[in-house]
Amino acid sequence: MTTTTLTIPRIFERPKSDSGIWSWIGTVDHKRIGTLYGITAFLWFLVGGIEALLIRTQLATADSTLIAPETFNQLFTMHGTTMVFLVVMPLSAAFFNWLIPLQIGARDVAFPRMNALSFWLFLFGGLLLNVGWFTGDSPNGGWFGYAPNSGITFNAGSGMTFWAIGLSILGVASIAAGLNFVVTIFNMRAPGMSLFKMPVFTWMTLITSILLVLAIPVIGVALIQIGTDRLYGTNFYNSLNGGDPVLWQHMFWLFGHPEVYILILPAMGIVSEVLPTFSKKPLFGYPFVIFSGIGIAFLGWFVWSHHMFTVGLGPAATSAFAISTMAIAIPTGIKILNWMATMVRGSIQINTPMLFSISFIAMFTIGGLSGVMHAAAPSDAQQQDTYFVVAHFHYVLFGGALMAIFSGIYYWWPKMNGYMLNDKIGLVVWFLLLLGFNLQFAPLHWLGMDGMPRRIYTYSSDQGWESLNALASLGGFIIALGILVFLFNVWYSRRNKVMAGNDPWNARTLEWSIPSPPPHYNFEHIPEVEYRDDFWYQKYPELLEHEDGDSEHAQAAPAGGAGDEEEDHGDGHGGGQGIHLPDMSYYPILAAAGITLGMGGLMTGYWLIVVGGIIGMWGIMGWSLEPVNDPDPDVDH
Repeated sequence: MTTTTLTIPRIFERPKSDSGIWSWIGTVDHKRIGTLYGITAFLWFLVGGIEALLIRTQLATADSTLIAPETFNQLFTMHGTTMVFLVVMPLSAAFFNWLIPLQIGARDVAFPRMNALSFWLFLFGGLLLNVGWFTGDSPNGGWFGYAPNSGITFNAGSGMTFWAIGLSILGVASIAAGLNFVVTIFNMRAPGMSLFKMPVFTWMTLITSILLVLAIPVIGVALIQIGTDRLYGTNFYNSLNGGDPVLWQHMFWLFGHPEVYILILPAMGIVSEVLPTFSKKPLFGYPFVIFSGIGIAFLGWFVWSHHMFTVGLGPAATSAFAISTMAIAIPTGIKILNWMATMVRGSIQINTPMLFSISFIAMFTIGGLSGVMHAAAPSDAQQQDTYFVVAHFHYVLFGGALMAIFSGIYYWWPKMNGYMLNDKIGLVVWFLLLLGFNLQFAPLHWLGMDGMPRRIYTYSSDQGWESLNALASLGGFIIALGILVFLFNVWYSRRNKVMAGNDPWNARTLEWSIPSPPPHYNFEHIPEVEYRDDFWYQKYPELLEHEDGDSEHAQAAPAGGAGDEEEDHGDGHGGGQGIHLPDMSYYPILAAAGITLGMGGLMTGYWLIVVGGIIGMWGIMGWSLEPVNDPDPDVDH
């Protein structure tokens, strides 16, 4: 029997290259995309760190003239933007890409090409955000872009337009990634893995992805409005023509507070995997940890105006947001208590990932306590726009998110690369980062309470702020030293490889059941899941009768639902016999380049919109016409 096949024009044929740089440019393998996310985000981390060191150098002494006021504005704007949108979010995305298919027993994500598209949009959007450093007109209106300062009337350069368009592209990347992981987690779990048998990290990824899909469109609309105000003279935020600058604050923080939990929930997921492994106990209160994560995500939508207590919303609104802000501390406290209870009476193994996770709990708790102080409107009115707010934010996001991310790097590095990171050097990294972090940001609490405003480029010597600023700047350089030692650890461990084996930590979840690094197809046979922490109980079946919550662990696999797929449910990309995974494709990078050029053309001229449209259409058409897999030569077509 013969069948008719679609003839694909040569221009849309898949290029043939499976090695070198082209294999990375065309990859749709979730593990390689995770690596690309991680390396790119870490490079942006170095850029953001250099920006921070320049800021701290300027503020180390009173009456400093090292950095001009305009350059300082650009530095603090791009430092905040870089760290939030180009570092913490994509570092979390690196873990999502690497681990979610491995933790749920799948061979790939649901939409591999869309996964690649999200990375290339992230890369190009980040580059567009930073173009201003080369044109002399970098964004200068703060990472929050408050109108009317970000409008064309008070900010006539092109920097904030770069900012608005670059963030819009990053938003598209985030939505694509979020949708992908929601569909992957709901539809591609291994047979028997019900929702409440998923690892906590997978749960936090699911909640974060839902937040991304719901929150990014809010800032997307606001960015379109500020962009059209700047480019085409609309008046969304121009009060002289009926606009409302406070509308920008509402829209930005309606996105911005869910964004805080987009940044911190993945870190909570990492810690929830590391602590049980090195306490040799199951996570205490698994359902409470899950539901508290859901509660945080839900309540995160009702607290945004605590950023606006000094705007003048009135006593009713201020009281409502103060109460909701205090309420969101409850599910966060539940998580902290469950993490601590996990370690109680555990056989605790002290190593680098464990110390980073414990440090996360301590530093995040401090940041959370100062956050509760902001929930009280009279207290917040005194702290508003002072360095106390800077201290709080960094205790949550550096002491919280980045400490957990370093824990995850040390924990999953052997699974990703097949060899261990040196633990003794890792302890030095941990000590330097913890010491430098507290030296840099603890003094900012006192500076804020003493009235030092944030976003000032200098201060006079008679203010009495110089010694604490000098201490904070010293802490910043100790952090930089810690990052250099981490890079040395990566180099040293690669040169002196200590091979890890499949399960070097004696861990609990499915990713540790396969070789390190994993084969391209992840699982030769899709696992059948019977228990939560199923891999642990395969190794130690006798523990089912003795461990806490054994009735939950022993719950039988439900019939039907996700996971009833046959063994080859994840269409697969070459590996074991009979496994087919999507082949590489260059069309995601073409589509991303076309979108970026087209949106950049809004600033530079319509000819670039045309060029971007042609490239983008080429990518989209090629994407739609290319086959999912190369035809199997053994099959009669």
